[in-house]
Amino acid sequence: MNEESRNPRQLTLPIPGVIHLPPSGVGIPRPDRVFVNRNLRMSSIRWVGFDMDYTLAIYRQEEMDALSIQLTVERLIRRGYPEYLSELAFDPRFPIRGLLIDKRYGNILKMDRHKVVNVGYHGTRRLTQDEIANLYHLKKIRPHTARYHWIDTLFALCEVTSYAAIVQALESRGETVQYDRLFDDVRAAIDEAHAEGAVYHHVTSDLPRFIDRDENLARTLHKLRSAGKKLFLLTNSPWSYTNAMMTYLLGTASKEYPAWQHYFDVAICAAGKPRWFAEGRPLMERDGDVLRNVDSPLQRGKVYEGGSLREFERHIGVPGSSVLYVGDHIYGDILRSKKESAWRTGMIIQELDAEIAALESTAELRSRRRHLAETRHLLEDELRFYQTRYKDLSKASASHPEERELDRRRAKQHVERVRGELRALEAEYVEIAEAVDRAFHPYWGSVLKEMNGMSLFGQQVDLYADIYMRRVSCLGGYSPEQFFRSPHDLMPHEL
Repeated sequence: MNEESRNPRQLTLPIPGVIHLPPSGVGIPRPDRVFVNRNLRMSSIRWVGFDMDYTLAIYRQEEMDALSIQLTVERLIRRGYPEYLSELAFDPRFPIRGLLIDKRYGNILKMDRHKVVNVGYHGTRRLTQDEIANLYHLKKIRPHTARYHWIDTLFALCEVTSYAAIVQALESRGETVQYDRLFDDVRAAIDEAHAEGAVYHHVTSDLPRFIDRDENLARTLHKLRSAGKKLFLLTNSPWSYTNAMMTYLLGTASKEYPAWQHYFDVAICAAGKPRWFAEGRPLMERDGDVLRNVDSPLQRGKVYEGGSLREFERHIGVPGSSVLYVGDHIYGDILRSKKESAWRTGMIIQELDAEIAALESTAELRSRRRHLAETRHLLEDELRFYQTRYKDLSKASASHPEERELDRRRAKQHVERVRGELRALEAEYVEIAEAVDRAFHPYWGSVLKEMNGMSLFGQQVDLYADIYMRRVSCLGGYSPEQFFRSPHDLMPHEL
């Protein structure tokens, strides 16, 4: 049995068993569904919280990457990098989430859930399987050491695009590259652009260019509030940017809410996640340009800054298991909220649009691939049978040597026949596998899968996100009291 068919916990999209029908009885389109890793009773959720960037606010990724790369290159040139970097053709389609930067060798890697590397690039040149084996299959990879940097946010994709293109450009001109220093400089440059306010300025100056405003967002938040849920905003973005963004998203969406703040019972900006989930800092109330200590219960319509998980839970007075927090960042939003609290977690995965489209377009190819895998298994059994028979006939002494020799030749012919069939099958399998990968992404394949199993990123979604969806408004297709059920979790021996 092939790996695809015997491991139902691999992140096939949508995960089987979670197709829900809205009250009208009409099936929800696959891209608009909520997918479930762990049972979640919305009837037990009293507070629903949201991150802002890449959660409530869905960015147009190529526009954001183009802006971030431009600002990064400008600052690298100021640091002494060559002027010709400004003329490079950067391909913002190159990276995906879930890549690992090897700062020692300047390589960019994708791993499966076992931390095995199957695909990698040096700059924009694809590594050969021999290169991957020599560098990454002889010793265990330790992604959390200083040698590596994990890319798990859409915000960080511009770092990968910039790094890969600059490594390629410098080496093509015969220059020696200090890979670790270059990557640190790329990260410092984009951080500098944010600290200077350049990114915020460009985005808020042309929000329609950078933001895909969801017309169903306001209705979804209102639906949750109407069912008695309390809502909160918890974002790292500063007040001025948060106010501009949330006004664009919600400010004129409904006459029932005179300002975006009225959608939320608590709004916290400049939170400082992931630190917020651990020690945090004092919670402050913002009044215009003034910050003051909080000495009264948190109030709807007001905006706060900082704080911590412990202080927030003390103010709202409900157990952590009654809180659902929805974000896009596995470490900053999902993992830390899981580790430091009993909060339930929802993850926004914008890539689901492309992932689901690729799944649908490759259905026949993937069916053929499964058939080939099953056939390969049978042929390998047949090959072993004839190989064993050939060896036995070669060793045996028989009273009829001519007959034995004839049987031995027949066994050898069968061995050669099966080997030929396996070679042809393997060639077709590889061709189909490459076509399927290209349908998901031209460089890396699926964000959530690698080979026939989960990618490391997909495994983290599986482990830490109770539910996941492409955007917040997917929740609006369900009852606010919905019981989201996960599929049965079977081990291979149960199949």
